[in-house]
Amino acid sequence: MHTLNIGILAHVDAGKTSLTERLLFDHGAIDRLGSVDTGDTRTDDGTIERQRGITIRSAVAAFTVGDTQINLIDTPGHSDFIAEVERALEVLDGTVLLLSAVEGVQAQTRVLMRTLRRLRLPTLVFVNKIDRAGARADALLTDMRRRLTPHLTAVTGVTGIGTHGARVLPLPLGSRTAEALADVDPEILTALVDGPEPTPDELLRSLAARTADGSFHPVFLGSALGGQGVPELVDGITRLIPAAPATPATEPRGTVFAVLPGPGGERTAYLRLYDGEVTRRQPLTFRRREADGRTTEVGGRVTRLDVVGRPEPLTAGNIAVVTGLPGIRVGDRLGELTDRAPQFAPPTLQTLARARRPGQAAALRAALLTLADQDPLLHARPAASGATALLLYGEVQMEVLAATLTQDFGIEAEFEPGRVRFLERPAGVGEAWEEMPWHDRTRYWATIGLRVEPGPRGSGGVFAYETELGALPRAFHQAVEETVHTTMAAGPNGTPVTDYRVTLVRSGFCAPISTAADFRGLTPIVLRRALERAGTRLYEPYHAFETEVPLDALAPVTAHLASVGAEFTGTSGGSTAWLITGELAARRVREVELRLPGLTHGEGVWWSRPSGDRELKPH
Repeated sequence: MHTLNIGILAHVDAGKTSLTERLLFDHGAIDRLGSVDTGDTRTDDGTIERQRGITIRSAVAAFTVGDTQINLIDTPGHSDFIAEVERALEVLDGTVLLLSAVEGVQAQTRVLMRTLRRLRLPTLVFVNKIDRAGARADALLTDMRRRLTPHLTAVTGVTGIGTHGARVLPLPLGSRTAEALADVDPEILTALVDGPEPTPDELLRSLAARTADGSFHPVFLGSALGGQGVPELVDGITRLIPAAPATPATEPRGTVFAVLPGPGGERTAYLRLYDGEVTRRQPLTFRRREADGRTTEVGGRVTRLDVVGRPEPLTAGNIAVVTGLPGIRVGDRLGELTDRAPQFAPPTLQTLARARRPGQAAALRAALLTLADQDPLLHARPAASGATALLLYGEVQMEVLAATLTQDFGIEAEFEPGRVRFLERPAGVGEAWEEMPWHDRTRYWATIGLRVEPGPRGSGGVFAYETELGALPRAFHQAVEETVHTTMAAGPNGTPVTDYRVTLVRSGFCAPISTAADFRGLTPIVLRRALERAGTRLYEPYHAFETEVPLDALAPVTAHLASVGAEFTGTSGGSTAWLITGELAARRVREVELRLPGLTHGEGVWWSRPSGDRELKPH
């Protein structure tokens, strides 16, 4: 028996969780269908997810079809949790992208398809809700070719669409399929041009090959609630999506793609294994790459090993729930580090969290730091007056975090309105130092010299030595390095400093008087002086955007975008609508989102996501 790890992705409310429930029920994995409305679904097992009716964390459930076990990863659909989606994608063998036959192609659908095409993940498209009033088929397929990708074709059809009597029927593989495949398959194109025309078997082989390499997308129609079209979708999954081959390896290799907190602080990790084997009580070492480029390790011994849908041990291609690994985080790698992980921009919305009851300030900070330690996509650090500074992706994420604090930790928190986070980078090179003895100027018994200089873009913060290793006790070295990174959390402009390289160029101590506290106290003084001499430049985050607007709205929309400083990269279309692309400062995005409905009579569609940063222009 082989395993397929399949992700279900969609715009919020398109029916991901309902489809998961249907698949599990139809194949005997659960004995009744759950409902998002009643909050009793299998995959949304958190209280908050049940209350809000949205999926927040990736969940795993399994069912078996013939000799194939299918592990379903039900991923979030809300745009605030796009990072959850992207980091789950690397453990998948293929995906099912869900659309509603009523709402059609939505903004998040386009974001997801763009990511799937970039990663070349095998993707089937399932058009859901064919039995709802207002459902469309042919018109929606035309819209999908225009707004998602031209490389798709329907492999099932529907009668009675938009009614409770809607039924799905298979479509033969003929000239329509051949013409669609010819755009991505040279052999099919040659057969159409020179003859003879490809046979159904040849078309099926081409469809499987082009689906497997992510260049083509078969479309299935159906209803998750009614069950129509779901058997055809399952047949497509097993026939068209190949299992990832396991290469011979003596050592296990895998990725942690989700971590859930447990009682007493114990962490439960979801581990996808690519090679090798893992057993209970086996010692494991995971590696991670920190923001400053360093590689760190975290280890432990497996105390619990629940392989999804299978008995122990955990073998290549499968997923297991693992405990006994203190300090494990999402993204940690078992085996050598690779570049498999999808790249995505860090969150840019910052806020301050405070406890509503002053007596819970310390508990709130501890809870947020604990959550951030488990999830590298949540950034938290102590701030002044008992507050905790947070970096998030959006307002919904903030609401979910507030609910998590209340229900899991018993802490009521309030958040300041989110604002865009700016960054500083060193503009040049600066050095500063202080030496013993201090006399009346300071009480720190330490000698420290630091040089600050710019680092490569994306390097974060790097600490290096020019002094002789061993000249300082290890505790003093560690005190300097940790304090450097902590101090860089607020530069001369009060914003975090990034992409820097700080080098210890001078050091000394006086035994037995000097302590680590002397080095922690003196380091910020010397570092700020060196940073002042180097100078910094302020940068603001930017978003890449796409907006689709009606023909008569092109002029007012482009005029408004230009007035807020947008830089245009393209304008296309013009037959039924205009597609405008460009880049815009993140602090102006919300303003455009609020104005777009009025400028387009409610018909405009906006999509944007972080695309790096630029130096802040003086006004």
